[in-house]
Amino acid sequence: MRTPVTQSLFELPDEPSEPAMSADSPLAERLRPRTLEEFVGQRHLVGEDRLIGRLMAGRGNLPSLILWGGPGSGKTTLARILANRPGMKFQALSAVLSGVKELREAIAIARSDRKRGLRTVLFIDEIHRFNKSQQDALLPAVEDGTVTLIGATTENPSFEVNAALLSRARVLVLEPLSETDILILLKRALTDSERGLVLLRPHVTDESLGRLAKVAGGDARVALTALETAVLSVAPDEAGLRTVTWEGITEALGRSRFSYDKHGEDHYNLVSALIKSLRNSDANAGLYWLARLIEGGADPMFIARRLCILASEDVGLADPQAMVQAAAAAQIAHLIGFPEGLYPLSQTVVYLARAPKSNAMKTGYMAAAADAAATAREPVPLHLRNAVTPLLKGVGYGEGYRYVHNDPAAAEEMQCLPPGLVGREYLTERDSV
Repeated sequence: MRTPVTQSLFELPDEPSEPAMSADSPLAERLRPRTLEEFVGQRHLVGEDRLIGRLMAGRGNLPSLILWGGPGSGKTTLARILANRPGMKFQALSAVLSGVKELREAIAIARSDRKRGLRTVLFIDEIHRFNKSQQDALLPAVEDGTVTLIGATTENPSFEVNAALLSRARVLVLEPLSETDILILLKRALTDSERGLVLLRPHVTDESLGRLAKVAGGDARVALTALETAVLSVAPDEAGLRTVTWEGITEALGRSRFSYDKHGEDHYNLVSALIKSLRNSDANAGLYWLARLIEGGADPMFIARRLCILASEDVGLADPQAMVQAAAAAQIAHLIGFPEGLYPLSQTVVYLARAPKSNAMKTGYMAAAADAAATAREPVPLHLRNAVTPLLKGVGYGEGYRYVHNDPAAAEEMQCLPPGLVGREYLTERDSV
């Protein structure tokens, strides 16, 4: 079975050529599985009785696919494996580097190849970065079968891929690799004499490999890159062995251990987890998700704003000091900056988690807003209007108004809602305290 390759847009060989894999290519690239048998993880998709396995076993046309999954979950590898079949050519574009011009060139080459009986799999990495017009440029070629599209995205395709394109492709969800999957790949890297690290003679304990598999967060590329960096950073001893410590692996990992993109879906997932943990009065979970955000590089002022919202939306009058705490944390964090700013934010997270909860402000306002929309043209009762001129006083403005400081009974007897809403309550007596 031939290894699929990325073809140049400006070269059209008679047959797909083998990739030139350099010895100094990154370990994650060198170890990329070449067949479905080598592939690790995604058991819900691979295997004889699963979709990918059936597609590989069948001889029919390959359908267009959108592969949705986190970094290092195997999207590009699966695309290459799927394209590795007789009469099929693999072309790859990156949505970060390519535009409509490159798309049209790739489609033109595919159209020419099709006349020679060669079908094209057009792989577009990070397809979510294509704008609407760029995605629209793909539609005719996908529709008429000029190319079989395989798009890879880390973002939810429901929001990032055009509905027209989604209707022409099947979305496959790739899960983060398990610790067991990552461990298989790490051990493969240490034992594969052709593509792995064997020639460097590394020594890594099983404990360190297990910890690396755990902190990699399901990302094979993170794990393999950290392992390779840690091995290369150690000088061989007199016997030629390179002993890699957990400290060395931790240093090699750096911030890559945190799966976080401040502009991506994961950003909103982490924030959602923080807010829902606090709403559920779970201080430990709140601190954990706060740490994931902060250590991943989230904007502290964004976190502070979210805490201020929660202080009113989910605590409110059940503990009015919650807003004071949240506002103070935002001001202090802004004043002193990071890393010390994490302390007032942490204190507020714990305070909000432990505070009594009430969403009365939210439900009360929403109920009032619904009535306001339904009675938007209801006139303000005359007694509540200000008679700022004699003319207005003459037509009844302010007539019947009772000044509560001089007439305490007015609080009970004078109506302040429109006639059609008299008696409507948006807050209970407990909520109003």
